[in-house]
Amino acid sequence: MAGVQPPPLRSLDDFLLCSARFAVPDLRDLDRWNNRMINNLLYYQTNYLLSALGLLLIVGYFQPLQMFVGMTVVSIAFVGFVFAAENQATVRRFRRNHPYVCVMAVLLASYLFMSVLGGVAVFLFGIAFPVLTIFIHASVRLRNLKNKLENKLESIGLKRTPMGLLLEALGQEQEAGS
Repeated sequence: MAGVQPPPLRSLDDFLLCSARFAVPDLRDLDRWNNRMINNLLYYQTNYLLSALGLLLIVGYFQPLQMFVGMTVVSIAFVGFVFAAENQATVRRFRRNHPYVCVMAVLLASYLFMSVLGGVAVFLFGIAFPVLTIFIHASVRLRNLKNKLENKLESIGLKRTPMGLLLEALGQEQEAGS
């Protein structure tokens, strides 16, 4: 993670207002649409992070208890999934040695999940809505010269950003900057 630098916050004028140009992407040319999205994700990543946090805070403000409960349940489910994936032999051995405990745990987890389903829905909406808005903005925002220059610096490795690392981990690094 050495050499990773967060990109600057782009002006509201550049991000949304007067100088921003928007156009519906050509759905027949998926490569070009993918290229536009990746480059916008790289260029506006700080703006997207702040927008997502703002929307998440708004949802949390209107439904704080459900947001907290949903976040807790989703986090526990995620940690449980990672634990089970890392310790498969241990889980199988426990299930074989204590079948009644496992059945009760599954029933209890199902009951807990059903009772907090509203909170989970609020939390997932709190995450899905910002992701959807970022996806829409990255899809319709046309690139400008400064955007292209910054993305070229990212693609040749002169600058490393958190979004660049994420896209690289997702296998999208070859498209970035082209």
